[in-house]
Amino acid sequence: MLTGFVALYIFMLAAFTGFEIIGRVPAILHTPLMSGSNFIHGIVVVGALWALLNASSTLQQVVGFVGVLLGAGNAAGGYVVTERMLEMFKPSDKKKG
Repeated sequence: MLTGFVALYIFMLAAFTGFEIIGRVPAILHTPLMSGSNFIHGIVVVGALWALLNASSTLQQVVGFVGVLLGAGNAAGGYVVTERMLEMFKPSDKKKG
């Protein structure tokens, strides 16, 4: 069983590692990276649903519901951002003249 200190340490290590990795990605690769992160957010939603369905107390149900809500919002927002980024690479239909 993880204690609070060990869980906090793992979270901080993961956050630092993620920041370092993402910070080194060139701008041209942000769209594929966003698509990959949307996949991960989908896994987060599935995990939150599992936690919600296996909750036995009201506090666990609230935490599971908030997890599902935030994960789904994050995944949906990621797809919207990806779509907007891909729109930048499409040729415009405006006629020059």
